[in-house]
Amino acid sequence: METLALILAGGKGSRLDILSQRRSKPAMPFAGKFRIIDFALSNCTQSGIYDIGILTQYLPLSLNEHIGSGKPWDLDRRDSSVTLLQPHNYWYLGTADAVLKNLEFIERRTPKYVLILSGDHIYKMDYRKMIQVHIEKNASLTIACQPVPQEEVSRFGIMSTNEHDEIIHFEEKPKTSTSNLASMGIYLFDFELLKKVLLEIKQEDLDFGKHIIPHLIESTKKEVYAYLFKDYWMDVGTYDSYLDTNLQMTKDYTELDLYDPTWKVYTKSEDLPPVKVSSEATLHNSLVSNGCVIEGAVINSVLSPGVRVGKGAVIKDSVILNNVIIGDLVTVHRSIIDKKVIIGRNTYVGYGDDLTPNKAKPDLLRTGITVIEKGAVIPSNTTIGRNCRIFKTGKFTSKHIPSGSTLE
Repeated sequence: METLALILAGGKGSRLDILSQRRSKPAMPFAGKFRIIDFALSNCTQSGIYDIGILTQYLPLSLNEHIGSGKPWDLDRRDSSVTLLQPHNYWYLGTADAVLKNLEFIERRTPKYVLILSGDHIYKMDYRKMIQVHIEKNASLTIACQPVPQEEVSRFGIMSTNEHDEIIHFEEKPKTSTSNLASMGIYLFDFELLKKVLLEIKQEDLDFGKHIIPHLIESTKKEVYAYLFKDYWMDVGTYDSYLDTNLQMTKDYTELDLYDPTWKVYTKSEDLPPVKVSSEATLHNSLVSNGCVIEGAVINSVLSPGVRVGKGAVIKDSVILNNVIIGDLVTVHRSIIDKKVIIGRNTYVGYGDDLTPNKAKPDLLRTGITVIEKGAVIPSNTTIGRNCRIFKTGKFTSKHIPSGSTLE
């Protein structure tokens, strides 16, 4: 075995707020039937990488249940393996610290290369092409990268390269930068170098972007190269990016083709009956998953398995997660509804043009998205405005919840 893949899947995803209270970000549903981590896992097996370690930490139960033995990704074969690596008696304090604390596991696999991946990005990538470039350049470390808008550089590790694609400067999440070439959080290391540098740097919160990569470039002068990835890639770590990226999948043309038979995205599917669409229902530009029953209108929206939409209801520009029950005459507009929510009849979620930012989390909700937590029950005849956060424990003392409110 030459390449071992390590998927970092322990992220809390704090910017996803309500949605990541009970699950890690890689376990978040996406495009109806998938989970975010399905993309990294599918990329591995499609690239011929069948030895995978998944480093979990924050609320790992739903992720562990989803992955199981790895059968949907063909990882339950005799010559393949998926191992869930949870912290024991310690907490992962940084991305590199998580790998360091699993060094014994890596050494047992005796890999030549270690491919380190983020478990919370949406993309399709043949890692074999990156490995080939790494070998051809005789690199010690290769980092996948992609240009990002200049106003977003503060969210990423930003690098500068020379004419040979060698990285000459790297800074983690700079406030400003003349470069906009961002790390995708995909690192290919020669294992011996990875082991050496992990043991060399004494840092409690050891992180690849903050410590390992700058050290290799500036102190050891190792051969660190950029691999430019030109296809679709998206970090869905905010309410806006999560909703908008989901809704992109409903368009007639999508940059990410979920239906490409030559590069499938695999997942654990639920055993549910086919979608049922009544004679009074209408569907436009939407993804509707198995087990859904539609009696109303679904427009530019994504419905996960088991959703029920009542008569006269209108779902527009929204993402509805598993087993949500939407009553008759309900309107849901530009909202994210988590699993097992019940919305009573004649209710409006995402009402009006008032875009007052959420008073408790103005940095997270300011573009009009309303979010309802898993398991919440919304009373009939209720109006909920924009930029609202509705928790399961929220008390409805009024039938009108103004924009910018939080009920918890």
